[in-house]
Amino acid sequence: MAAPGKLRAVPLWLAAAWAMSLTTLGFFVVPMLFAKLPTPAVAGGMAAQLFTAQTGISVVCALVLLMSFSSEKLAPSARIIPSCTLLALAGALLALLVEFAVSPHIVARDNLALWHGLGTAMYFAQWVCALLVFGKLANAASASPAGLDV
Repeated sequence: MAAPGKLRAVPLWLAAAWAMSLTTLGFFVVPMLFAKLPTPAVAGGMAAQLFTAQTGISVVCALVLLMSFSSEKLAPSARIIPSCTLLALAGALLALLVEFAVSPHIVARDNLALWHGLGTAMYFAQWVCALLVFGKLANAASASPAGLDV
């Protein structure tokens, strides 16, 4: 069994995984698809599949973070739990909205500029939520006397 101090690092690692998966996909992988695949249609189809997978990653990370905030063994500093909870909820909601409300319009090429712009803005907002959760957890860990015993 892991030591209690080591368990307190779980939310920080989850937040890091969430933020970095969004960063990797949105800022590196998808632009590379459009640069290297033969047509924008092929790149767009692959990007849509990757964004669907990212929605799953985002929702799982956010939900496990929310569960960790209510656990005595995993919870970070009590003062950051309310803001981290709101940010995790917002990030998960944004991921689900992009997947189920925006993406179908993009795939159908329905007013593509509008829906693509809205989806990009919502993805960016989700990324900011994940980064803020990570930053708050990292600051709390570095401010605590014992750190996270990582």
